[in-house]
Amino acid sequence: MAQKSLETIAHAESSTEDYDPEPRWPAVVATLAAGGLYAALPDVLTLGPRWLFPSILVALLIPAVVSHHVGRHRLNTIFGFLVDFVLTAGLIVSVILLVVTLPKSKEPAKLLLSAASLWITNILVFALWYWRLDAGGPHQRDKRAGHCDGAILFPQMTMSEKALREAGEQNWSPNFIDYLFLAFNTSTAFSPTDAPVLARWAKLLMMVQSLVSLLIIALLAARAINTLS
Repeated sequence: MAQKSLETIAHAESSTEDYDPEPRWPAVVATLAAGGLYAALPDVLTLGPRWLFPSILVALLIPAVVSHHVGRHRLNTIFGFLVDFVLTAGLIVSVILLVVTLPKSKEPAKLLLSAASLWITNILVFALWYWRLDAGGPHQRDKRAGHCDGAILFPQMTMSEKALREAGEQNWSPNFIDYLFLAFNTSTAFSPTDAPVLARWAKLLMMVQSLVSLLIIALLAARAINTLS
């Protein structure tokens, strides 16, 4: 019995070792892209000096990246959450300022372009949240060979082990691109498409993301109709 248990543990550890951890660079690129889009907004849609927000973001992102590479995963998680909070705060502030400014703006073309930038930022920010929170986050997902439990029901999670092996996906686990796809669908269809959400926190996040997206699109449409008339 003990020998069988040891063999089971060894097999599980071997499977985990054979599984490649998901790359972190797509999330870093998304973070920098969201920060760049914010920095490119006109002054009426930002608070404080233009350099302040990118500086705070970089100051948090650098220790997040370094702590991951040195194996300080708890510290990496803390800085990761701080980065997401800063990006979310910047997005919400800019959307509120857009709602206030756009109807009476004398430069509609610039603000319409800014609204489109905020719509893209909305996708990136919530993709980072889904990626950071689902199944304990990327570090916890890396500890498991394969992905069978989480807040989001990806199609691969409903496939049998035989089907996964035949597809060469026996150790499949979601990475940032999967969460980016989910966030994109939420902002365009205002609902999940191929991946239903199971957890209440994920449903709440999707509701907020859909609301922000709908608000931005409604403002764009209203301003376009007003310009034509």
